[in-house]
Amino acid sequence: MRITPLIVVGAGIGAGVSLAGADVGARGGLASPRRAQESTLAASTTPGMAAPATRADQPRRILDQPVATTRTEPTVGAIRMRPDQIQAQDIGVAPVGGGALRVHLLVPGTITPDADRIARVPARVVGTVAEMRKRLGDPVQKGEVVAVLDSREVANAKSDYLTALVRADLEKTNFDRQQALWDKHIVAEQTFLQAKATYIEAALRVDLARQKLSALGLNAVAVSAAHKRDEATPTQSSLRLYDLQSPLSGRVVERKVDVGTTVGGVGDPSDLYTVADLSTVWVELSVATIELARVREGARVVVAPSQDDDRRRAAGKVIFVSPFLNPETRSARAVVELPNPDLAWRPGTFVTAEIETAREQVKVRLPRAAFQDVNGQRTVFVRTRDGFEARAVTTGRSDDDFVEVTSGLSAGEEVVVGNAFLLKAELGKAGP
Repeated sequence: MRITPLIVVGAGIGAGVSLAGADVGARGGLASPRRAQESTLAASTTPGMAAPATRADQPRRILDQPVATTRTEPTVGAIRMRPDQIQAQDIGVAPVGGGALRVHLLVPGTITPDADRIARVPARVVGTVAEMRKRLGDPVQKGEVVAVLDSREVANAKSDYLTALVRADLEKTNFDRQQALWDKHIVAEQTFLQAKATYIEAALRVDLARQKLSALGLNAVAVSAAHKRDEATPTQSSLRLYDLQSPLSGRVVERKVDVGTTVGGVGDPSDLYTVADLSTVWVELSVATIELARVREGARVVVAPSQDDDRRRAAGKVIFVSPFLNPETRSARAVVELPNPDLAWRPGTFVTAEIETAREQVKVRLPRAAFQDVNGQRTVFVRTRDGFEARAVTTGRSDDDFVEVTSGLSAGEEVVVGNAFLLKAELGKAGP
């Protein structure tokens, strides 16, 4: 049998080493792989020769290399909890999502009445208060009579109108008669024209008397109707009475006169009541010059009392930013319109206003209540199949209510946003 020599190339050796004399055993066959390996190892110990590279060395070099691992989000601990336990402890869970972060500017302010919803009940005529129908604090409706005056001026105006009205009726009757006679060529033209001129003058006087009543706030039709009701037994006192009506719906917040007080004259009170509708109030703000560029009309504003009481926070909007600066304070006036349906915001109250100056969209945000400090790391609790997993996250920007999460959470995951401190306590029971 012819044996082909096996050549093993040694590292750094140009010539091969023949195993022809060593690979024949006692039986004349090929040497075993083990003996071939021993021969190779013996050859590697020869002085001045490097160890040959064998197949047995390859796995050893691979194991020496670092092993690549799959990256996972850092977890702090897991908590096993059944659905009924979660419901019993009222642990709120919400999906991860994006939203807006709002930047606010804190400005002090004062509650004032809405200038468009406050009115005074003026004494439009000279007279004496005969009756006060509303007391301080009473609610009133628009057009409702709040007081009655006794006025000679009103009596004269009503008398002039009624007299002009009666005279106009008589002159119209005379004109109609002369018109009929003129059509039949019975009356002279001069007589007809005289009757026509007299009637036109009487109608003009009626119109002037009606305008005088209107200037005093009286309705000519109502005056005529009242005169017809009292026509059987007319009295001078009925003509002297003047009803004062509320110009808007609201509440009487100020009363300035009493029964018998003279009003409307020189030195007399010019109005009787102040009526205010406080269902909407204003917040007067003083904005510093350096912050003025950040405040814009229409911006959302959250108002809170000077005392830290979150239960009384309310939202409004900026309706006016003055283009002028206060020369003494170097600040600008800004007005916020604030709904006040329960009348809890009283004019004169000092408040703090949070003006929204910017809004930034973020991909992932969570309420502040979702975060807990576990082992010095900002941690959230992620819902799992068996309960919850405490996971450390990286946060970014924030506002008063939300915090941006830059890493550690993925879309679609559910996170605890209510009573997260209970899970932190449960995690602490498990020990480090």
